Amino acid sequence: MAKRAGSADLPLHSGRVPAWLGQRMTRLGRVIAEAIVHHYGRDEFLRRLSHPFWFQSFGAVMGMDWHSSGITTSVIGALKRGLGPVSGELGLHVCGGRGRHSRETPAELAAIGARVGFDGAALAAASRMVAKVDSAAVQDGFDLYLHGFIVADDGKWVVVQQGMNGDSRLARRYHWLSEDLKSFVEAPHSAIDGRNQGRIVNLTDRRAAPSRAAQIGLLGDFGPDGIVREVATLEGRLPPPPEQPLLPHLVMPARHEVVAGDVMMRRLHGALAAAAEAGPRDFADLLAVPGVGARTVSALAMVAEVVHGTPCRFDDPARFSLAHGGKDRHPYPVATRVMDETIAVLKRAMGQAKLGNDERLEAIRRLDDQARRLERVAEGPDFDRFVAGERAASAGYGGRSVFGPEPFGPEPVAAPAARRPAK
Repeated sequence: MAKRAGSADLPLHSGRVPAWLGQRMTRLGRVIAEAIVHHYGRDEFLRRLSHPFWFQSFGAVMGMDWHSSGITTSVIGALKRGLGPVSGELGLHVCGGRGRHSRETPAELAAIGARVGFDGAALAAASRMVAKVDSAAVQDGFDLYLHGFIVADDGKWVVVQQGMNGDSRLARRYHWLSEDLKSFVEAPHSAIDGRNQGRIVNLTDRRAAPSRAAQIGLLGDFGPDGIVREVATLEGRLPPPPEQPLLPHLVMPARHEVVAGDVMMRRLHGALAAAAEAGPRDFADLLAVPGVGARTVSALAMVAEVVHGTPCRFDDPARFSLAHGGKDRHPYPVATRVMDETIAVLKRAMGQAKLGNDERLEAIRRLDDQARRLERVAEGPDFDRFVAGERAASAGYGGRSVFGPEPFGPEPVAAPAARRPAK
């Protein structure tokens, strides 16, 4: 059966991603995907996309609202734009999207299949089945409006799709992974993201197997005997089904603000300490891009964790919004200059790696390793002081949000640095 990864609550947000952010998300999403494929392969990148905690963190590190449903649409869109030009090189293709784009998925799969050699018709059928299961077999009050289908040249795929409930103003995200998928109708999801809103009909649950079998039986034997057998099932005279394991559950609040409780501070302090301590000393070549300093290295440490981190590292997605900020000005405006420097460093490192020189990519990996070591001992500012410092310095970092560029105010005060404790 398919891997299942968990669930999350996503408040439903309207609006569009501004062009200045969408373009940066496209570039950053592409180079992060390239780095993951380079280090771990295409299969691992598909597994990452099927994990709801990682997916949310991926969107947050790219400057999207850390908690909202908009991450789903914007990440799928950024990957479709970013990976399109390198799909032949990476062997990855992003199909579908929001609204009418979702309905174009079967045609896109058929065209790509004809070009690269997989069975596009079979994958188009899988795409339709996935959408049908989450709209009919899982009746939870959410109407699908987005369907993203990411497929590799060897035919392996992941689906990320999302539904909305207009009354509750919530969205639910569904993750599917083709790896080990044995059935479309029994526990097929890698994850379902959304708040429990009471009783639902989920005919894909393992415990619904007797119900599915009974429904098929009724179709073939629609008469008194079939009805009697169905009543016996409902009255519990058949053996109880096995228990289903609990899944991780990510809860995204409706509030926009990032608060201290959303962030594991020891991990943040580790990244900041690695930037302050290791960056200037060990990453001279990495920092050869003009203007790159400790602030960019701290952002790189969080991007490096998105590339190299294991699933348990992403249970506080809000932390990754601290890399570059958020478009809604929470936790602070997007630091566009820092984001541009992050992209430049990663692109230069990937360019060298493609020529056989992995040193710069390995430097980024070492930065992640250093941050993990230091988080056990690093000390630093409390959350409110850190955010206040970043907001004060925002204009100097090219701070921008949906409300416009950040104005220059009084002389900015730098955010306090994290450090290794004195011995």
